[in-house]
Amino acid sequence: MAGEQTVRDYVTLVRGITYKGNLVGKPGPALLGLGSIYPGGGFREGDYKTYGGECPPKLMLSPGDLFVSLKGATKDGKMIGSVARVPNSVKSGRLTQDTVKLEFRDSSKRKASSYLYWLLRTPQYRTYCDGRAMGSAVVALSRDDFLDFPAPSLSPSRKSIVEVLERIEDKIELNRRMNATLEAMARALFQSWFVDFGPVRAKLDGRQPPGLDPSTAALFPEHLEDSPLGHIPKGWTAQRLPDAIEVNPRRTLKSATIAPYLDMKNLPTQGHSAEEVIYREFSSGTKFQNGDTLLARITPCLENGKTGYVDFLEDGQVGWGSTEYIVLAPKPPLPPQFGYLLARSDALRTHAIQNMTGTSGRQRVPSECFNTFWLAVPPPDIARRFDELTAPLMAKIKANSTESRTLATLRVTLLPKLLGGEIGVVGAAQSL
Repeated sequence: MAGEQTVRDYVTLVRGITYKGNLVGKPGPALLGLGSIYPGGGFREGDYKTYGGECPPKLMLSPGDLFVSLKGATKDGKMIGSVARVPNSVKSGRLTQDTVKLEFRDSSKRKASSYLYWLLRTPQYRTYCDGRAMGSAVVALSRDDFLDFPAPSLSPSRKSIVEVLERIEDKIELNRRMNATLEAMARALFQSWFVDFGPVRAKLDGRQPPGLDPSTAALFPEHLEDSPLGHIPKGWTAQRLPDAIEVNPRRTLKSATIAPYLDMKNLPTQGHSAEEVIYREFSSGTKFQNGDTLLARITPCLENGKTGYVDFLEDGQVGWGSTEYIVLAPKPPLPPQFGYLLARSDALRTHAIQNMTGTSGRQRVPSECFNTFWLAVPPPDIARRFDELTAPLMAKIKANSTESRTLATLRVTLLPKLLGGEIGVVGAAQSL
């Protein structure tokens, strides 16, 4: 329609360029390419590679900047046009050859940054991109097509919707940071008690174990003793992993049953909560239940950290997923979360990676390799106390994740309204 505002009225584009591979990993800004954008939009937190090479100012990204993927491999076709906003956790970033920065025309246009960000996450925009993406081996959205997407003026109703979307985003991010802190606490406790034997070593040195109340400290012995694993706390037992933790336990699920399904794509690389679980008819795959830990056995998923803790099923329900999962289920006295925290430990991950077999690019972890991995298993009273301290942390992580999924559903409901500016949501904005 003649005279209709478009994205072009707000921004120009700064295209990223290639970089030198030998300078990746050197001190410098984070490389922000396709891997840092979720399909459909949103910044994907992760461990980003840094770049120590040339970084002209025009290629640099700062917190709050918007960047978009305009090209990528066919398998990433749904990524085309996806937008991300640099979070405060990334102090500086550099564009890559598959991303472009949205450069606002002036300060007055910059004020509409949040509006444009959410506009480029609407389903109408996704449909627009899908209909204009071109290519075979490489799929691309032209600059003109991107810039020609309609961007109506920011009316009061649209402004209200944007305010709610921003509040939702802030709350989801707060939950993510809180969960990272809670998991770090649980992992630190696991490392101290079961890997470093910190409380026992403190007693050996004549010190009170730091951070433990007297009754908890009293559970730990004052000496170490020899074992097949080396020195372990006196009264503990050295066991091979399968003796303490069931590997790929038997779970029953009848063929053609509609059951919760978790694919490898949605197994998290950080944290324990699955990103998306759907219902699908069971055919063949790995079966699991609440309390199980899922560990990716195939490269590069294992190296990338894909690991999850199953806490999203109903009581007694069995779910299923990729055949490339290894399932860990701790035996008494070890609590269920022990398996997850072990799977996140450097020791187990290193052991698994070193024992991968197969041709390059298709390597897998054989379950039998865990027969040579030893654990120091504590007596029941210490295992019970560990459960009492870490189960609430895992429960809070689950509650935060559930709330975030509910908020994400509300976001999905609101986004289609943004282009039409159909509803006033000031009340909803105030309640978040």
